[in-house]
Amino acid sequence: MQNDFVSESFGPLERVDGRWVLGDARRPGRARVEFRPDGLHAVARDSGAELVPWSRIMLGFRITLGGRYPNRDVYTQMGILGGLPGPFKGRGGGYLHMTVRHPYEDQELFFDRHPRWYRTRDILFLQAVMTQLVKDGEVHRLGDPDWTARVVEHLSRFDGWATAGAMRRAVAEAVEAAGPPSTGEGPS
Repeated sequence: MQNDFVSESFGPLERVDGRWVLGDARRPGRARVEFRPDGLHAVARDSGAELVPWSRIMLGFRITLGGRYPNRDVYTQMGILGGLPGPFKGRGGGYLHMTVRHPYEDQELFFDRHPRWYRTRDILFLQAVMTQLVKDGEVHRLGDPDWTARVVEHLSRFDGWATAGAMRRAVAEAVEAAGPPSTGEGPS
């Protein structure tokens, strides 16, 4: 399938070397969360890695920037400063929050931020699509880079008010438009 428009980034999510990564994977020594066929690979700054298999993820996702638990929305003060021009640009990071099973626990995976601004709308769409896939038992689809690219492409074209209802409809349309994963169905 040939596309006239392909987005290589969407908020903190970026395609690097054919794989979708949450965080800045282009600069050396940066923490990131890679979307792979077997699950989420959290790569720390010291290059240590942790795997969270797709089958362990049981409740939706939340993305925060600047700190683990901002008082409001998705940003802390450092999360805002890290996207603006000046001495803090590209500093700090974010967290991907989720609830996993076996054992049941809340888990946060850290990632370093890019030196660019992330639109809040993009972050909210990422959370919405990941949460919807968990609810549908299809979260493993995120490990298929081509399928994820089709979802990102569709959501990147959204042009309207990002109300809760509009976002739900856009996410459902994006998942449907992306079709089945190209790597086959996997366990969720």
